[in-house]
Amino acid sequence: MLFNDPKFFREDMLKGYVAAFPDYVTEVPGGVARASELPEGKVAVINGGGCGHYPAFCGIIGEGFMDATVVGNVFTSPSVEDVYNVARSVENGSGVFIVGGNYAGDKMNFNLARDRLISEGVDARTFYITDDMVSAPAEEWEKRRGNVGTFTVFKAAGAAAAQGKTFDEIMAVTREANDRTRTMSIGFKGCTLPGAEGPLFSVPAGRMEVGQGIHGEAGVYEADLCGAAEIARILVERVLSEKPADAGDRIAVILDGLGSTKYEELFVVWKTVSELLKEAGFVLVQPLVGELVTSLDMSGIALSVTYLTETLEECWLYPADTASFRRGQVTGAVRAPRRNRADVRTEKAAETAPVSEASRAMGAEAVEGLKRALAEIQAKEEQLAELDGIAGDGDHGRGMVKGLTYAAEEAARASEAGAGLSAVLTAAGKAWGAKAGGTSGVLWGEALQAAAKTLDGADELSLFQLAGAFRSALGRMQELGGAKAGDKTMLDALIPCTECLERAANEGKTWRVAVPEAVRAAEQAARDTAGLMAKVGRARPQAQRSLGIPDPGAVSLAMCLRAAFDVKD
Repeated sequence: MLFNDPKFFREDMLKGYVAAFPDYVTEVPGGVARASELPEGKVAVINGGGCGHYPAFCGIIGEGFMDATVVGNVFTSPSVEDVYNVARSVENGSGVFIVGGNYAGDKMNFNLARDRLISEGVDARTFYITDDMVSAPAEEWEKRRGNVGTFTVFKAAGAAAAQGKTFDEIMAVTREANDRTRTMSIGFKGCTLPGAEGPLFSVPAGRMEVGQGIHGEAGVYEADLCGAAEIARILVERVLSEKPADAGDRIAVILDGLGSTKYEELFVVWKTVSELLKEAGFVLVQPLVGELVTSLDMSGIALSVTYLTETLEECWLYPADTASFRRGQVTGAVRAPRRNRADVRTEKAAETAPVSEASRAMGAEAVEGLKRALAEIQAKEEQLAELDGIAGDGDHGRGMVKGLTYAAEEAARASEAGAGLSAVLTAAGKAWGAKAGGTSGVLWGEALQAAAKTLDGADELSLFQLAGAFRSALGRMQELGGAKAGDKTMLDALIPCTECLERAANEGKTWRVAVPEAVRAAEQAARDTAGLMAKVGRARPQAQRSLGIPDPGAVSLAMCLRAAFDVKD
């Protein structure tokens, strides 16, 4: 794979993309936006997610489609700050509609940005796409993730907004498109992240992955590799198995290549797919065969079908003009030059009250703890990536390194400026959440800030206060992610650690005894997650495969605690 520095793959890609299509897009903080001004009164529609999916994320900005895209690191949710800034760059007084796939990190970051916009008087709403049939049973559709059908739903939302519909009408169209879209996928080879030595998963010779995701995740199960016609039958039978009771005979269809499946191969499969769909009595309305939603260099194929209503067909056929997708003739568009948006806002730094020398000293100790944690995670980055690649997207190690790097840097700046413990932790948390993105980024960032509030004004740190800070951090993580003990997440390590500290404080134990006990409890709990089946997050659809493998988030949390508190045993 071609790259300069893998850490800046996203940044280099965006600059090259904007340079290639200056008539369509311009770079804004956190992503890209349309080069032309939005029509007056139009609801701004933006999508977002990690890069690696071109053209579905950032390639479909223009008339009749998206107004902007928030772009995270490869397969990683954009941060709250990125989502907020992209939304602000296109918001023109009529509201912002943020649409993404149904992934934990996207939902947390997008919702927090939405709430921030609402607090500032902006009508902001979010919607999450659930078209992937294999990721959850039909009766648990709300747990399904986004897949290739995201393209169709994005198209419906963008067309509805371009038609001048009200915000409520746009929401209704988007919901209808999602409810009537089904996607089934098959993989032949895993994708390789920039800088990685090999693919996230390997498919044995003569086998294929059934139900892989679009973030490099392996399939839900393996099956014997078969010919193009049989693959077509598998795909068609599955998408037709959930035909809505009120469905007519007109459907929108996408046969997608995911990244490295050749167009000639797609056409071979499409021959049978189109025949089977027509034999089933369907009329194929301007179908798409090609690469619409990719996963870097993944070799695979996905079939997405949307059971059209009159409204959805109108949106599907509505003209669009973007860098990577064009349909019909866009007329009446005003390609006014984009105004310089100097109104992108950032949160003001909170004014801090004078702090004691003792608090400043604790703040300096916290900086050293973050630096030790960073060094430990840097040393274990590859190990964490391997754990995450078994049932996830393999980016956990890289995401943790990035988050800790920003957190340690901002904490050091705050400490050098004379900040105490609470302000140092707040600075670390804000930097982690704002710049790292992803699920771990928002959870760690918000957890550190919650802990900081508990410690505000503290001139010394008793075991009771430390336990209280951990309890606040735990509560914030649970509030955001909705996970609980046994779901196979980082909380499975944080919960016993917190409880251990609370017991130690009540029993009158010393720091020297209590903290190592709590760290060991977290480490043991992290190891014990190997016996759990993933119930939330990207690993959930591959829950069976995650059995026997410890959760990478729990493992990294335990690593951070041991290093941060400098526990030697």
